[in-house]
Amino acid sequence: MMKRWATKNTYSHSYVKNIWDASGHFWQTTWLKFCYLFEGKEWSIFLFGAALVPSLVFWCFNGIFMVADVTGKPTFITRYRIQLGKNDPVDTKKLRQAIYTALCNQIFISLPMLVPMFYIMKWWGNTFSKELPTFHWFLVELSIFTLIEEILFYYTHRLVHLPLLYKHIHKKHHEWTAPIGVVSIYAHPVEHMLSNTLPVMTGPMIMGSHIVSIAAWFSLALLTTSISHCGYHLPFLPSPEFHDFHHLKFSQCYGVLGVLDYLHGTDTVFRQSKAYERHRVLLSLTPLSESIPEAPKRAE
Repeated sequence: MMKRWATKNTYSHSYVKNIWDASGHFWQTTWLKFCYLFEGKEWSIFLFGAALVPSLVFWCFNGIFMVADVTGKPTFITRYRIQLGKNDPVDTKKLRQAIYTALCNQIFISLPMLVPMFYIMKWWGNTFSKELPTFHWFLVELSIFTLIEEILFYYTHRLVHLPLLYKHIHKKHHEWTAPIGVVSIYAHPVEHMLSNTLPVMTGPMIMGSHIVSIAAWFSLALLTTSISHCGYHLPFLPSPEFHDFHHLKFSQCYGVLGVLDYLHGTDTVFRQSKAYERHRVLLSLTPLSESIPEAPKRAE
């Protein structure tokens, strides 16, 4: 029996390995063709991977949510609204302002910040390598990127919550007590540079990452923050309850992962709320606002 199990397990492992190797060969070949297309123009390759790809991911993803926010359809999305009765529909004037600010931040803040990053990555010498990083190494990098982002975002975010900085800088982002996806980069230019962009850029600059890793990480970071701000707790996606609660209460839930909030005690109110009970991946089609409703208000 054990021999048969071992033979079967070895066969399964070999089968998975063959698929893995074939996939790696496909991406490596595709990358070489891409490099040939750009004929070694490193700045063009860098702009494509670090700016164009993440921006397309951001606007395509948020475009779907904006349709739901404005029209109230499809109901498959809108029935999962976290803060019921808000942005139903969204104020189109506020939405236009958010889109304008987000675009300005991308064009006039994020894009210029890529110039010094480009020269740092060139200095490392690995960014434009013809050989792609292995998937295992990318997972290691992803873990480091996430840890660095958590530390830098948490402390810069708490910094802009200081009364003076909040009044002149961070208050703009908190105009939305019930956020929507595009609001993830609706911020004062100083905040966008310090809290939104630098925490995401720092990991790849420290690691000397490949441009493909940078493109994947930037896209993933923009997707994650969009989900955190989208205002909908959708099935099978990461829970946005944590950051949505921050927009609702202001003085709770400053981080991304919640680790530093736990260590610093800045999630105590959140942990006593219904939002904390809902803070999990939804694995059914029943909205958590229905399965875990708010407690009825006491009659005065």
